Amino acid sequence: MPLKQLVNFLTERSPHHGYSEKLIDRLREIVKATWYLGFTAFGGPAVHFQIFHKKFVEEKEGRTPWIDEQTYQQLFALCQGLPGPGSTKFLFATALVHAGWLPAILAFLIWSMPGAVGMFALALGVRQISETLPEPAYAFLSGLNASTVGIVAVAAVQLAEKCIKDPFSRLLVVFGACGGLCYGALWYYPVLVVAGGLACVTWDLWLGRRVRRVKQAWEARRRRAADQAAAAEDEAAGNPRRQQEIELREPEPTADDTKHGTSPVQRRHAQPESTVTSSTGATAESSTESSTTTDVRQQQQRPQTPSEPFKVPYGVSVRTGLIVLAVFMISFIIILVTRSELPQEYRPLSLFANVYLAGTIIFGGGPVVIPLLSEYVVSPGWVSPRDFLIGLAIIQAFPGPNFNFAVYLGALAVAGSGGGTSASLALLGALLGYIGIFLPGLVFAAFSQGLWRMLRTNPLFIALLRGINATAVGLVFTAVYRLWEVGYLTSESTSGGSLDAVQGGRVSGRSLADEPWFVVVAVLTYTGNKWFNIPAAIGIAAGGVLGLAWWGVTQQ
Repeated sequence: MPLKQLVNFLTERSPHHGYSEKLIDRLREIVKATWYLGFTAFGGPAVHFQIFHKKFVEEKEGRTPWIDEQTYQQLFALCQGLPGPGSTKFLFATALVHAGWLPAILAFLIWSMPGAVGMFALALGVRQISETLPEPAYAFLSGLNASTVGIVAVAAVQLAEKCIKDPFSRLLVVFGACGGLCYGALWYYPVLVVAGGLACVTWDLWLGRRVRRVKQAWEARRRRAADQAAAAEDEAAGNPRRQQEIELREPEPTADDTKHGTSPVQRRHAQPESTVTSSTGATAESSTESSTTTDVRQQQQRPQTPSEPFKVPYGVSVRTGLIVLAVFMISFIIILVTRSELPQEYRPLSLFANVYLAGTIIFGGGPVVIPLLSEYVVSPGWVSPRDFLIGLAIIQAFPGPNFNFAVYLGALAVAGSGGGTSASLALLGALLGYIGIFLPGLVFAAFSQGLWRMLRTNPLFIALLRGINATAVGLVFTAVYRLWEVGYLTSESTSGGSLDAVQGGRVSGRSLADEPWFVVVAVLTYTGNKWFNIPAAIGIAAGGVLGLAWWGVTQQ
């Protein structure tokens, strides 16, 4: 593709919208809106989505929202249903529909680079330390883990409050949380999310409607029975006026009435003409009020579709998305085939292939990336269990995306392969880990944009995203549990003699519940952030300090 055509492609404006700001203005707007997020967005994906909602959806301090609430919910569900880092895909997709390709790429780099640089520096430092850390370091890391649990728990509750709109959504949140707790295979999370989406489609478009019709028929039958009983009592008491009022009341039509084309009025006993004439006004008013109430009820129960879709200034066409996806799949096949054909292992290529594969098949974000990366870098012996767990504890307290963990692991894996200076190999490994873990998710986010713009008003697509959204929120509660199980680090649990320390993404036999003080730290962080609006960064730092305080008291 010639350079001029490439520039035109990256800076093109959607032909369907009149968004006329220049590229430099859009780039400036992206920098102004996101420059600090990579330094201050602590707490992981669940907290990141809350930050993005406040930043890009809510109208505060004169800000113009980038997207509306419904678009936010749909993009959230879409990003949760695609492989890769959820919060990073969401930021990239939001910037893409708001400002175009180059601003979206800039937003991604601003968002991810601070944490990536920090994790690379951590990898260089870890290579210089001895096999066993000082005991205060383990206490500090445990305090960071405990406070992170509290922050993620707050985000899980807030996401659930926004997601739950009806009883069925509540069931899907519980389904996602309980299902995620019971099993943790790599294929399981995407199956769970898709199952929640299909269940919501079935309920919204078929089963729910049948249940509501049965419920309405049962309520109408119960009201008729109550009216007949009241009429019998009044007749026995000698009150014919009450009898006439009940007979003149228009019952709601049932399914049988609709099927046979009859109305309750046709089946009602004939009334004296004078009585009917005198009560015509009252009957008409009652019928109109009943009809209005029924219409409102049905409007609330049926899936909501936007009457005027949110206008997307920029977007990716279906054709462009398919081209991007095709190029990605070709590169994916080439890398895997090249690795398998090499006569001996070349560590940088093997690392990139493993991380590239992980970024392609990871659904569910943080809870899944931990055991998968341990399988891909610890099991081959590229990274020791101790170094893996140290990085795992630190990444929870780092700002930005948790997938920067791959930068840390890539630097350690390639630096130990030999064949060059340690610093240069570590830098190469960090770059390979960074590109390999993030690129697949961004490709899928770009590919889905065209389809999303076409289907976002389709009732079936809306129901599918609603179910995926609710189930994904349930998986956030699963992430709280997984982090709880990581929590308590000691020199024994991080020893390099066994891989048991990282199986399933948890420290072997150690959780925050093993030391009540860290449970207190998690609770304090939760209440401080939820009720007193203490920023996540301050809460996590305070957790590390409290971990040191615990060590100082217990060691004396």
